[in-house]
Amino acid sequence: MLTRDTIFEWLQEVKDPEIPVLSLVDLGVITEVNVANDLVHVEMTPTFVGCPALDYMKAEVETVLKEKGIRNVKVEVNYKKAWSSDLISEKGRAALKMYGFAPPPSALVFADLGILEQAICPRCDGENTEMKTPFGPTLCRSIYYCLDCKEAFEQFKAI
Repeated sequence: MLTRDTIFEWLQEVKDPEIPVLSLVDLGVITEVNVANDLVHVEMTPTFVGCPALDYMKAEVETVLKEKGIRNVKVEVNYKKAWSSDLISEKGRAALKMYGFAPPPSALVFADLGILEQAICPRCDGENTEMKTPFGPTLCRSIYYCLDCKEAFEQFKAI
Protein backbone atom coordinates (compact mmCIF):
# COMPACT_ATOMS: atom_id res chain seq x y z
CA MET A 1 0.00 0.00 0.00
CA LEU A 2 1.25 3.46 -0.92
CA THR A 3 1.99 5.66 2.09
CA ARG A 4 2.81 9.27 2.78
CA ASP A 5 6.26 8.23 4.08
CA THR A 6 6.99 6.39 0.83
CA ILE A 7 6.16 9.51 -1.18
CA PHE A 8 8.42 11.65 1.02
CA GLU A 9 11.19 9.07 0.54
CA TRP A 10 10.77 9.14 -3.25
CA LEU A 11 10.76 12.94 -3.26
CA GLN A 12 14.28 12.89 -1.77
CA GLU A 13 15.28 12.40 -5.43
CA VAL A 14 13.99 15.88 -6.36
CA LYS A 15 16.93 18.21 -5.87
CA ASP A 16 16.96 21.96 -5.48
CA PRO A 17 17.89 23.34 -8.92
CA GLU A 18 20.42 25.78 -7.43
CA ILE A 19 21.97 23.42 -4.87
CA PRO A 20 21.72 19.89 -6.28
CA VAL A 21 23.05 18.19 -3.13
CA LEU A 22 19.91 19.30 -1.28
CA SER A 23 16.50 17.71 -1.84
CA LEU A 24 13.31 19.73 -1.77
CA VAL A 25 12.27 17.58 1.19
CA ASP A 26 15.40 18.48 3.17
CA LEU A 27 15.07 22.13 2.16
CA GLY A 28 11.56 22.06 3.67
CA VAL A 29 9.87 23.10 0.43
CA ILE A 30 7.73 19.93 0.33
CA THR A 31 5.36 20.81 3.16
CA GLU A 32 2.61 18.22 2.85
CA VAL A 33 1.82 14.94 1.10
CA ASN A 34 -1.59 13.29 1.04
CA VAL A 35 -2.39 9.92 -0.49
CA ALA A 36 -6.07 9.22 -1.16
CA ASN A 37 -7.22 6.39 -3.40
CA ASP A 38 -5.26 6.87 -6.64
CA LEU A 39 -4.39 10.55 -6.08
CA VAL A 40 -1.12 11.82 -4.63
CA HIS A 41 -1.41 15.45 -3.61
CA VAL A 42 1.86 17.29 -2.88
CA GLU A 43 1.98 20.76 -1.37
CA MET A 44 5.04 22.95 -1.83
CA THR A 45 5.92 26.22 -0.12
CA PRO A 46 8.74 28.00 -1.96
CA THR A 47 11.51 29.72 -0.06
CA PHE A 48 10.20 33.06 -1.29
CA VAL A 49 7.29 34.36 -3.33
CA GLY A 50 8.24 34.70 -6.96
CA CYS A 51 10.86 31.93 -6.91
CA PRO A 52 11.89 31.56 -10.58
CA ALA A 53 12.51 27.82 -10.20
CA LEU A 54 9.01 27.01 -8.94
CA ASP A 55 7.61 25.63 -12.22
CA TYR A 56 10.76 23.55 -12.70
CA MET A 57 10.47 22.10 -9.17
CA LYS A 58 6.78 21.26 -9.65
CA ALA A 59 7.57 19.46 -12.92
CA GLU A 60 10.40 17.50 -11.25
CA VAL A 61 8.07 16.35 -8.45
CA GLU A 62 5.54 15.16 -11.04
CA THR A 63 8.24 13.43 -13.11
CA VAL A 64 9.72 11.51 -10.17
CA LEU A 65 6.32 10.34 -8.97
CA LYS A 66 5.21 9.30 -12.44
CA GLU A 67 8.47 7.37 -12.86
CA LYS A 68 7.50 5.50 -9.67
CA GLY A 69 4.19 4.51 -11.26
CA ILE A 70 1.94 7.19 -9.79
CA ARG A 71 -0.46 8.26 -12.54
CA ASN A 72 -2.60 10.80 -10.72
CA VAL A 73 -0.38 13.53 -9.23
CA LYS A 74 -1.39 17.02 -8.16
CA VAL A 75 1.34 19.46 -7.10
CA GLU A 76 0.05 22.61 -5.47
CA VAL A 77 1.96 25.71 -4.40
CA ASN A 78 0.79 26.71 -0.96
CA TYR A 79 1.32 29.98 0.86
CA LYS A 80 -0.88 29.21 3.88
CA LYS A 81 2.20 29.21 6.08
CA ALA A 82 5.37 31.01 5.02
CA TRP A 83 8.51 28.95 4.45
CA SER A 84 11.07 29.28 7.23
CA SER A 85 14.75 28.39 7.26
CA ASP A 86 13.92 26.29 10.34
CA LEU A 87 12.25 23.83 7.94
CA ILE A 88 15.67 22.77 6.63
CA SER A 89 16.37 19.32 8.04
CA GLU A 90 19.57 18.37 9.86
CA LYS A 91 20.51 16.32 6.81
CA GLY A 92 19.90 19.41 4.68
CA ARG A 93 22.02 21.61 6.96
CA ALA A 94 24.86 19.10 6.71
CA ALA A 95 24.52 19.04 2.91
CA LEU A 96 24.63 22.85 2.77
CA LYS A 97 27.81 22.91 4.82
CA MET A 98 29.43 20.16 2.72
CA TYR A 99 28.57 22.14 -0.40
CA GLY A 100 30.24 25.26 1.03
CA PHE A 101 27.23 27.17 2.36
CA ALA A 102 26.83 28.28 5.95
CA PRO A 103 23.47 26.95 7.15
CA PRO A 104 21.17 29.63 8.56
CA PRO A 105 20.94 30.11 12.30
CA SER A 106 17.70 29.01 13.88
CA ALA A 107 14.94 31.58 13.55
CA LEU A 108 14.03 30.70 17.14
CA VAL A 109 17.22 32.38 18.37
CA PHE A 110 17.16 35.05 15.70
CA ALA A 111 16.19 38.00 17.86
CA ASP A 112 18.85 40.55 16.91
CA LEU A 113 19.89 41.76 13.47
CA GLY A 114 23.49 41.65 14.71
CA ILE A 115 23.49 37.92 14.13
CA LEU A 116 23.53 38.69 10.40
CA GLU A 117 26.90 40.39 10.69
CA GLN A 118 28.70 37.08 11.26
CA ALA A 119 28.31 33.49 10.19
CA ILE A 120 30.26 30.33 10.94
CA CYS A 121 32.57 29.52 8.04
CA PRO A 122 31.56 26.20 6.43
CA ARG A 123 35.19 25.50 5.45
CA CYS A 124 37.16 26.06 8.67
CA ASP A 125 34.33 26.46 11.24
CA GLY A 126 35.82 29.84 12.10
CA GLU A 127 33.69 32.54 13.67
CA ASN A 128 35.97 35.39 12.58
CA THR A 129 33.78 36.31 9.61
CA GLU A 130 32.13 39.39 8.22
CA MET A 131 29.21 40.00 5.91
CA LYS A 132 30.33 41.53 2.63
CA THR A 133 26.82 42.03 1.26
CA PRO A 134 23.34 40.94 2.29
CA PHE A 135 22.60 40.45 -1.42
CA GLY A 136 23.67 37.05 -2.70
CA PRO A 137 22.87 35.39 -6.02
CA THR A 138 19.33 34.76 -4.76
CA LEU A 139 17.11 36.54 -2.25
CA CYS A 140 17.67 33.86 0.38
CA ARG A 141 21.49 34.10 0.52
CA SER A 142 24.13 36.60 1.70
CA ILE A 143 27.87 36.79 0.98
CA TYR A 144 30.42 36.52 3.81
CA TYR A 145 34.20 36.44 4.11
CA CYS A 146 36.20 34.37 6.59
CA LEU A 147 39.10 36.33 8.04
CA ASP A 148 40.78 33.10 9.22
CA CYS A 149 40.89 30.95 6.08
CA LYS A 150 40.49 33.91 3.68
CA GLU A 151 37.58 32.31 1.81
CA ALA A 152 34.32 33.88 0.69
CA PHE A 153 31.15 31.88 1.27
CA GLU A 154 27.38 32.19 1.14
CA GLN A 155 24.96 31.80 4.02
CA PHE A 156 21.29 31.06 3.81
CA LYS A 157 19.42 33.83 5.54
CA ALA A 158 17.37 33.03 8.60
CA ILE A 159 13.77 33.58 7.61
